[in-house]
Amino acid sequence: MARPGLEGVFADWKEREALAEAMIPMIGGLYRRNVVIYIHGLPLYNQSVIELMKAHRFVRQMENNEVSEFETYPILETLCALDLGPAHIDIGKLTSQFMVDDGGLSAEAYVKRACVDIIGRTDTISHEPMDVVIYGFGRIGRLATRLLIEKTGGGQNLVPRAVVLRPPKDPILDLNRRASLLRRDSIHGGFKGTIRVDEENHVLVCNGNVIHFIYASDPASIDYTQYGIKNALVIDSSGVWRDEAGLSQHLKSPGVAKVLLTTAGKGSIKNIVAGVNSDMIGVDEKIIAAASCTTNAIVPVLKCIQEQFGIEHGHMETVHAYTDDQNLHDNIHSKERRGRSAPLNMVLTESNATSAVGKLLPELAGKLTGNSIRVPVPNVSMAILNLSLSVETTREELNGFLRNVSLGSSLQRQVGYTISNEVVSSDFVGDRHAGTVDAEATIVDGKQVVVYVWYDNEFGYTCQVIRVGQKMANIRYPIIPLQSLSLDSAAGTAEIAAS
Repeated sequence: MARPGLEGVFADWKEREALAEAMIPMIGGLYRRNVVIYIHGLPLYNQSVIELMKAHRFVRQMENNEVSEFETYPILETLCALDLGPAHIDIGKLTSQFMVDDGGLSAEAYVKRACVDIIGRTDTISHEPMDVVIYGFGRIGRLATRLLIEKTGGGQNLVPRAVVLRPPKDPILDLNRRASLLRRDSIHGGFKGTIRVDEENHVLVCNGNVIHFIYASDPASIDYTQYGIKNALVIDSSGVWRDEAGLSQHLKSPGVAKVLLTTAGKGSIKNIVAGVNSDMIGVDEKIIAAASCTTNAIVPVLKCIQEQFGIEHGHMETVHAYTDDQNLHDNIHSKERRGRSAPLNMVLTESNATSAVGKLLPELAGKLTGNSIRVPVPNVSMAILNLSLSVETTREELNGFLRNVSLGSSLQRQVGYTISNEVVSSDFVGDRHAGTVDAEATIVDGKQVVVYVWYDNEFGYTCQVIRVGQKMANIRYPIIPLQSLSLDSAAGTAEIAAS
């Protein structure tokens, strides 16, 4: 659709606003049938009118095309009219592909052809829902609970069933305070929905999800089956145990099938970064670690740069938000420098992310060094990747490649991309990517490149944790359009864009 003249801008906005408003119940109705709608990887369920319009605007800026509500609405309308089985459908990609080459078909016929394998089907997914127990209710535990509630859909997903905490002096007071912490967050804002405290049954009812609050000092002593919980995945965000001996205690409790650690695992435990080595999760795998937030931020970016350009060596510096293991005021700490006041100092400390890179990407083993500087912000961090490549490149070529990786490759949910030269850390609070490349900051000099990667070390990381959990639960949906760009395809598109 052609852009309106200046005199028609407001009228155009109001028309698109009306379309976005009409899309909300359509997207919601599909979501309750486990048909999840995205636009170039951005989830559209539970979004406001303005959020839907901003998502469309983002796609127009990134794709440099005219995809708007005028183009996506008829695609969505057709999807709603079809008898679809559960699936994940990207209407942004579907619409863009239709605009580029409709094959002589109408929008309705094009959508039907794209969805032919899921029309009239009830068996498009074979997985069962999996009960989830959150062990520990700190920053990551509460965000994981929020995400699980948000992603409930039609119910055939990861299902939040319980939270486990150390025994308090007053369980009823504790339950109400936990409800308040889940309901209000100083960084991530209010909970999207309703939370009802049921003191008699000691549960929180969150958007219809009944979540038991269980108190225990020993992870092996809980009988989850008493709460109707079976074959559960325990997401351990307590930080108490990081090796197999400690985490395997969960498996001794009736009702537990698997354990997922929300930090880097030690010893023989596999560290998994969603989108990078998720295929290493075996069906019978019992204990998995989701690695660290920094590892999740840098490994997807390093993987795609390594595969396209090659990396000879490099250094990673993380400018990291302070965490709750630091002190508000100067005090004793088990690690050097971290005892100094977190809100008042930049604190130089070590980073284990670079050593983890070598395990996840063996071709980079021993090629990277790294450190971390904790700074006085409560959330959102930045990784600075100073790399020597195997081949020369240009800023345009490197940025073009990373842009296309973020738009349609297999790493789309991990690698974000921003073209604004005005963004700062707070702009990435709530970003669901593992890390987002700041294209305006990219530096290239022949083989020497510096890439800046923003990441929400709380929420973005928790999204990665949940993705690993979904893989452990074998939760799989058909994806439409069928094929995402490979990294090679992204490279080819980048070369076209740069020329």
